[in-house]
Amino acid sequence: MSNETITLYEAIGGDATVKALARRFYELMDALPEAARCRAIHPADLSGSEQKLYDYLTGYLGGPPVYVEKHGHPMLRRRHFMAEIGPQERDEWLLCFRRAMDETIENEKLRAIIWPPIERLAHHMQNRE
Repeated sequence: MSNETITLYEAIGGDATVKALARRFYELMDALPEAARCRAIHPADLSGSEQKLYDYLTGYLGGPPVYVEKHGHPMLRRRHFMAEIGPQERDEWLLCFRRAMDETIENEKLRAIIWPPIERLAHHMQNRE
């Protein structure tokens, strides 16, 4: 028996899964009428947002720290402050993330580990009532 620890990044399938998760997240945000308020606070072209989410999740899940290498410390709340994020935008973001995760990460136990900190992060990003 090995006591080698693997990261969530490796456990979910590495780069291909993180790429699929980020892509699916923004496809859903772009397509779901119930995510319209969240979509409205994003740029018309989502490719930059998708790339940043991919970079962030790669490091966040234990892969290479590409976001930090490209952009420095995430400081996510400060970087999003110009966007008005209320409870509805937050919940729509979470809806898209949950669905994207359910569609791209097969293992239910891994999704259960990833979800609570993502939910806390979304609540932390809220900057208006």
